[in-house]
Amino acid sequence: MNLLKALAMVSSMTLISRVLGFVRDAVIARVFGVGIMTDAFFVAFKIPNLLRRLFAEGAFSQAFVPILAEYKNRQGEQETRALIDRVATLLTLALVVVTLLGVLAAPWIVGLTAPGFKAQPEKFALTVELLRIVFPYIFFIALTACGGSILNTWSRFAVPAVTPVLLNLSFIFGAVVAAPWFDPPVKALAWAVCLGGLLQLALQIPFLAKIGMLPRFCLDWHDAGVRRVLRQMAPAAFGVSVGQISLVINNIFASFLITGSVSWLYFADRLMEFPSGMLGVALGTILLPSLAKSYADENLQTYSALLDWGLRLTLLLAIPSAVALAVLSVPLVTTLFYYGAFTANDVTQTCNAVTAYAVGLVGLIAVKVLAPGYYARQDIRTPVKMGLITLVFTQLLNLVLIGDLQHAGLALAISLGATLNALMLLRGLRQRGVYQPQPGWMSFSLKLLLAVMVMAAVLWALMGAPAAWFAASGLYRVLWLMLLVVAGSAVYFLTLFTLGFRLNDFSRRAS
Repeated sequence: MNLLKALAMVSSMTLISRVLGFVRDAVIARVFGVGIMTDAFFVAFKIPNLLRRLFAEGAFSQAFVPILAEYKNRQGEQETRALIDRVATLLTLALVVVTLLGVLAAPWIVGLTAPGFKAQPEKFALTVELLRIVFPYIFFIALTACGGSILNTWSRFAVPAVTPVLLNLSFIFGAVVAAPWFDPPVKALAWAVCLGGLLQLALQIPFLAKIGMLPRFCLDWHDAGVRRVLRQMAPAAFGVSVGQISLVINNIFASFLITGSVSWLYFADRLMEFPSGMLGVALGTILLPSLAKSYADENLQTYSALLDWGLRLTLLLAIPSAVALAVLSVPLVTTLFYYGAFTANDVTQTCNAVTAYAVGLVGLIAVKVLAPGYYARQDIRTPVKMGLITLVFTQLLNLVLIGDLQHAGLALAISLGATLNALMLLRGLRQRGVYQPQPGWMSFSLKLLLAVMVMAAVLWALMGAPAAWFAASGLYRVLWLMLLVVAGSAVYFLTLFTLGFRLNDFSRRAS
């Protein structure tokens, strides 16, 4: 299997989902604007979304995939199927309990995650009501993540990558069609979350059946493989998801700031998730099964080469993305969100957060590449220790930066924390001798830096004054932004080509 082609395929599917995600956010911004309803919904949605990243895509996938790959390569089909049945059964039962507890404990959860909302009883009550509606989403999406882990291990990357499209379509339907039928209208978004989760799970069922790995009920608490997965999950939940924990704490800080702060951070975070998902999540998705197989086969040379390949692609694509997001923050935010109830001040405040997030984009993506380097080896403790350091560092920065920079200071703290986390993960892999850089890094870095500088200069020259973007019509902004994206991409890759970069240089086959 050619990993570059697999990355292109997963990234393409992710691109479709992200584009629809921007459409969904633009629709939400136009219909609801920024205020009590959106602040309440984004806080409510963030709780099950956090649990998804912590326990579904985070701890569960990182703990399950290496062990599943080991079973697939060493134990045979019968034992592998038995492991899937037992793990999926236990996961389902646990999710039923978590979902029920989440619905019942909604007031306490909102009180902990957004304590500032207590000063506005209407806002607090709405957030609690929305959280109770959206909480079952964790049940559907965690099972979807389980199915996605199985499909990815069998190199069926396309289906898990495209499933988020259904959630975005559900959101758009809720905002455009269903909202007028609800009181308040924002409830339509909450019900859309549950519908999207159900559709995502349903999509994967026939594909799991096709490879003969559709889970069946089989409860066995004493199975050795199940116990190994459980032992790995708890520390992995923290080690992989430090950034998500920091985002929740940021919500706590933001809930004490002026109304709109939570929403500005949300819209900025959505912009950052575009390159992070297309590259970071995609790279992590295809790297983890290959790294786990290399570890199971005791092929350390291939293991190191895979990490080097992932890091080079990270820098090749993440650095220009970060620079472009910072330079084009006004064009991006005005084009995507400056409609209807979304005001000029909302644009300015969101841009401040986007610029702050851009500082740490490379670190955010690098963590998704480096963390699998530990989890594929079933080393959980090291990333957890680094995660603790990162979490403390981030919260100290929050206290320092929030005074002058307000919500943008919270975004900057996340960025700097992610950068520190990536550097520690890289240093740890080097010290253990697991990762040895391939030759040519100095030349690669200098050429990359030159290409990014040329791209930034072209974007700055073509962008024009920020005031022009506020005054332009929606269609004109879309066309102008498309021109900037095409021009910036063309200049960047043409410069790389002139400097000797070739696509085949980044081709990599899985072992």
